[in-house]
Amino acid sequence: MIDMPARRIVQLGDPLLRAVSAPVASAREADGVFEDLRATLHEFRRTHGFGRGISAVQIGEPKRLIYIELDGRAYRLRNPEYEFRSAEKFRLWDDCFSFPNLLVWLERSRTVRIRFDNDAGEVERLEASGAFAELLQHEMDHLDGVLAIDRALDGNSLATREEWERRFRGAGAAV
Repeated sequence: MIDMPARRIVQLGDPLLRAVSAPVASAREADGVFEDLRATLHEFRRTHGFGRGISAVQIGEPKRLIYIELDGRAYRLRNPEYEFRSAEKFRLWDDCFSFPNLLVWLERSRTVRIRFDNDAGEVERLEASGAFAELLQHEMDHLDGVLAIDRALDGNSLATREEWERRFRGAGAAV
C-alpha cells in the first residue's frame, strides 16, 4: 500500500459540510477516497493528538464513505445506513476534525446497528454501543450534512478545547 498524502480537512463555515453525500456505486470508486481518508486521519492524529474516524465529505468528497480506526481495527464503510438506534441515550462532549478547537455537549443513542457495503460489494452489519456507537453517529451525521453543533443540548453546550481542558479534564469528563 502506498502512503497517500493527507488532504485538507473542510472546516466549519464551508457550505460543503452541509451537503448530503451521494451513494458510491462500487468499491473501486471508493478505494482512492478511503486511502485519502486513512492518510488524513493519520496526519490529523499526528498533529492534533486525537481522532478515530472521518467521513469523505470532510476531505471535500460528498460521498457516503466513512473510515474509522478503533481498537486496532480499520473500518471502511461504504453507503452506511441505520437499521437500529436505541431509545436509550447518553450525553458526552463531542469533538470534530472540522472544528477541532470546539467541543459540543450532546446526546446520542447508546446502541446502533448499521448496514454497509464492504470491499467485496457484500452487505455487512455492524452493531456498536457506547463510544463506538457515538463515533458512528457522528460520522453518519456528516453524510447528511448534520454537524455536532446542530445537536448541542442548549446554548451553554459549547466550549473551546482550552476551556474544556481547564474546567472538565480534571473532573474525568469524556470527549
